[in-house]
Amino acid sequence: MKDNDFTSDYFEYLQFERGLSKNTIVAYQRDLQKFHDICKKSPIESGPEEISALLSNMHKTGQSARSQSRMLSSLRGFYNWAQEEKHITQNPILLFENPRQNRTIPVVLSEKEVQRILDVIPMNEQFSTRDKAIIELLYACGLRVSEACELKLSLLRIKDGYIIVTGKGNKQRLVPIHKEAIKYLELYLEHERPNTKPKTNDSDTVFLSNRGGSLTRQSIFMKLKRFAALAGIKKNISPHTMRHSFATHLIERGADLRVVQQLLGHESITTTEIYTHISAKHLGDKIAEFHPLNNQK
Repeated sequence: MKDNDFTSDYFEYLQFERGLSKNTIVAYQRDLQKFHDICKKSPIESGPEEISALLSNMHKTGQSARSQSRMLSSLRGFYNWAQEEKHITQNPILLFENPRQNRTIPVVLSEKEVQRILDVIPMNEQFSTRDKAIIELLYACGLRVSEACELKLSLLRIKDGYIIVTGKGNKQRLVPIHKEAIKYLELYLEHERPNTKPKTNDSDTVFLSNRGGSLTRQSIFMKLKRFAALAGIKKNISPHTMRHSFATHLIERGADLRVVQQLLGHESITTTEIYTHISAKHLGDKIAEFHPLNNQK
């Protein structure tokens, strides 16, 4: 496929923001390459006609309904991402339905697990305060990792207790910032960042690499993986896990779903509703733990 068809950006998003496994990403790559081989176009260049032709080809060649459904799921993920990133204006996959499936419940850390990660971050390394501030922000504000990478000095309102986050589609939202995140962010801005000369295009970027450029999603992904390992966390986590945990913990503590939607920058509340399912599981676990019928011998 072409270099400008955005698929490499999509696979990078799946790996470093979604934290999907290598095998899962390879399956997505295989499906999108198959689309290209059959339709002679990349998905980004295609529309409903090409998708219909692909499904017809799969049916004629005897491929199972399950294979067709998986292909639609792969295309749905890509097109939904492409629309959110403003690479397309019309989403052709909306005209196609695949069999209704249960939504996958994302991996979420408990409050204690999050605290364990925050507590083990080494504070005697060159960029310790920066790294601590980043992880604190991911959890305290529910940021996407790309939003943390692109956070701007000019949009910080630390004295007022919030930051302005530029999300998908360049839409901005106000997000309150917790005092612990403020503490480490201020320490970084006062003591570490001045020691790094920013590149010309990154003078307004909050978090700088050792070379003065903005941090990459990959670097934050690897840092979080390292800290989770130090904390003894066995779950397969990514920066997005901190965002999932932020939303889940708010709802478990009684936050209104609409408020959580605004904090996360979700356009549709249906995207946010996945966290009510996680919260319901949490309540079920508590009932199982404390209900008198479960404590009878």
